[in-house]
Amino acid sequence: MNPFFLKFKNHKEQNLPFVLYSKPNSGNLIGFLQQNDTLHQVADYTEKGFVFASFDEKQLVLIPENESEIITSQKEITAFESFETDDLNLDAAAKTQYESLVAKGVEAIKNEEFKKVVLSRSEKVNLAEFDFIETFQHLIQIYPATFCYCFFHPKVGFWMGATPEKLLKANGNVFETMALAGTQKDNSETEIVWQQKEKDEQQFVTDFIVKRLREFTASVVVSEPYSLKAGSIWHIKTDISGVLKENSTLEEVIDTLHPTPAVCGLPKKKAKAFIIENENYDRTFYTGFLGELNSSFTGNTVSSDLFVNLRSMQILDKTAILYMGCGITKESIPEKEWEESVNKSMTMKRVLRVMS
Repeated sequence: MNPFFLKFKNHKEQNLPFVLYSKPNSGNLIGFLQQNDTLHQVADYTEKGFVFASFDEKQLVLIPENESEIITSQKEITAFESFETDDLNLDAAAKTQYESLVAKGVEAIKNEEFKKVVLSRSEKVNLAEFDFIETFQHLIQIYPATFCYCFFHPKVGFWMGATPEKLLKANGNVFETMALAGTQKDNSETEIVWQQKEKDEQQFVTDFIVKRLREFTASVVVSEPYSLKAGSIWHIKTDISGVLKENSTLEEVIDTLHPTPAVCGLPKKKAKAFIIENENYDRTFYTGFLGELNSSFTGNTVSSDLFVNLRSMQILDKTAILYMGCGITKESIPEKEWEESVNKSMTMKRVLRVMS
């Protein structure tokens, strides 16, 4: 094992907090190795470090810059064969439960309770073996266009993921974000064709973000929607950028954007209330956000680079808990949404040695 990864292995053996990550399309690896096991929290978003936030923002965990050794390394290309599986015949009870949840969401939308809701589920898989360094190396090789991470804190837990969705990048008063919605599995077609359901879902997300940002921005620029591939999944993406007003704070902008319609729904409060009442499990850090907060270790400027925690899993001993969700609109078909959730679960299963 090379000296860079060995540091994380030793840190984990000492039960000390760390985060190891790679940004989309980057050749660099970055790590924060916290030098004690203190549990730090973000209070007002003026802190510096790596933030790991839960969906409900009740847990805003921080690995502080000033209490961490920050190390970097170049990516190395390693030979790796993914663990492919086409198992759509998962737990029948889980399938029935999720399809029932989706049907309930569709009914609520038709009753005009809200326009869209994102409904998720979790799935436990038993691991034949697990090496977090090997798994992380697999993640960055298979999903180079995503934000790949491995986060550990003895008082919080052990999480890994490969997310395609940026929440916010802010450098001074200049910001970038995105609207990401719509999903289809890659079938090697030369042209990606989107149905009206996915187009509508994407427009909901874009309109919401732009409308909410106008309160805090001096200007906003919105791109045309385009197709983005993340692993074996295609999404519709719209780039949104602009300049914040001088009196706007990072906390205000994050609060405005999170949770996005891509992980919650529209209107946000009503969709969130439906999720909490009906999903019957605690998302914790799934669909929360994570990334660099007011970081200055890469240069003279202070910047934040935050991502939505999608395509993620929690590691508990020899078990991985996988999380996946689907955007539900009035056109949603429960069985199709189940299949989409299974396709999304493959993102993590491709890098795990799952027990058969």
